[in-house]
Amino acid sequence: LAQRLAALLEKKRAAGVEVFMIYDDIGSYDTRAAYFDRLRTAGVAICAFNPISPLKRPGYWAINHRDHRKIVVVDRKVAFTGGINISSVYSLGSTSRTLKSAEAERGWRDTQIELRGQAAEELDDLVRETWREQGCEGRLPPPPLAPKTYPPGREVVQLIPSSPNDSFNRIYAMLLTAIDTARHSVHLTMAYFAPGEEMIHTLADAARRGVDVQLVLPSVSDFRPVMYAGRSYYESLLQAGVRIYELKGAILHAKTAVIDGVLSTVGSSNLDWRSLTANNEVNAVVYGEAFGASMQRMFERDVAASSEIHLNAWRQ
Repeated sequence: LAQRLAALLEKKRAAGVEVFMIYDDIGSYDTRAAYFDRLRTAGVAICAFNPISPLKRPGYWAINHRDHRKIVVVDRKVAFTGGINISSVYSLGSTSRTLKSAEAERGWRDTQIELRGQAAEELDDLVRETWREQGCEGRLPPPPLAPKTYPPGREVVQLIPSSPNDSFNRIYAMLLTAIDTARHSVHLTMAYFAPGEEMIHTLADAARRGVDVQLVLPSVSDFRPVMYAGRSYYESLLQAGVRIYELKGAILHAKTAVIDGVLSTVGSSNLDWRSLTANNEVNAVVYGEAFGASMQRMFERDVAASSEIHLNAWRQ
């Protein structure tokens, strides 16, 4: 898959398209340097986010601050973001390097969102901001001076980035507020779920006041400590009336929510300490019933592919 991507980027570069790539240095630790050298030779501008070695870019050594965003922007017109990495683990029939199990045979379950218009421009600006902050080599072409006008969409999109440099995590605050004000339903799909007491109390309180709170969580994980940390909250959540499902047959990597069928979010941010305090993340929040309905159908498909956790069985 990586070689196919490189060949495609080389082809576009040869056709005169400017190509810029930011990769997280720890997240891409297993990728050989020759891969990136090949792209540089083809004219692709390459930038490692917070390199592990301070010799690669003096002054930018921050081993705990990682870029967890997954963004593609094309011509400043169309963009993709969500949870999907460039990795063959998403292919059906693939197996993870660390998970040789039946669940890995179907690949990983994830969600990405396609955005056009002003939302794509905002993601483009976010990439440019990261490029500047990291002191990346190669000058990004400036965006058009005059902003384009687009016909109004059917629903409102809000892009929420987060960084450990922020005074508070806006993605976490958005989710807390939305759950706290939910009237009918909170349906959450989360790959890494270990949020801390505040979120657990908010979910439990919503269930106690009659909101239909359902969580789809992993049954296996490529990072088990986080999965076990999340499971430590199961009993208190189940006691409050929260329904919990564990996805079977695939590795869950999606980070999505749909609340009251109106507010939906797709992004890179998990509900764990690393996403909330140490990573660059970005979530797209969509306000509208049509998109909420499609998110709800996706959630129901995940529930159908999951096993429900019941309180008495869990206690045993």
